[in-house]
Amino acid sequence: MIRKKPTRIHKPSIRVTANQQIRFPEVRVLDNKGEMVGVMSSREAFELAQQQEKDLVLVTEKAKPPVVKIIELAKFKYQQQQKESQQRKAGKKQDIKEVRFTPFMGAGDFESRLKKVKDFLEKGDKVRLSLMFKGRAITKKEFGFDIFNKIFDQTSELGKIEIEPKMLGKKLIAQLMPLK
Repeated sequence: MIRKKPTRIHKPSIRVTANQQIRFPEVRVLDNKGEMVGVMSSREAFELAQQQEKDLVLVTEKAKPPVVKIIELAKFKYQQQQKESQQRKAGKKQDIKEVRFTPFMGAGDFESRLKKVKDFLEKGDKVRLSLMFKGRAITKKEFGFDIFNKIFDQTSELGKIEIEPKMLGKKLIAQLMPLK
């Protein structure tokens, strides 16, 4: 019998440049409240952090001069994790919903599907409209374009056209994007 090792889920740790790893000739120093202490050499900033019994952490190296903060390393990592989780929550993933139409559909079917399109746009989702031509209906493509034009007219206050109507084989496709 072969035994498998239990798999551990490894959370990616936040990589931070701190203390002696910071090797810039000049740095802008912030205290733990975010207030500016001044511009000094990285050695002086490290000594100042040691006097306060804290760590010197690189916040951004893209600034001129690079910005460092005097703070406890564990506290800084915790703050970074909190920022990342807030960004994940704030960045709502936009779904693409598909609503299918036919070229010769009844008024009731059209209205119910149009209502679905409006609901999806109000919720903030993108809507892909697809219209399938079957058999000889492909000879009357203008009916499909007329249906899409009706949809565009009735949803103009909720969304805008992201992908113009185009034919892909026997399918007519368009995409709407919410205005919000």
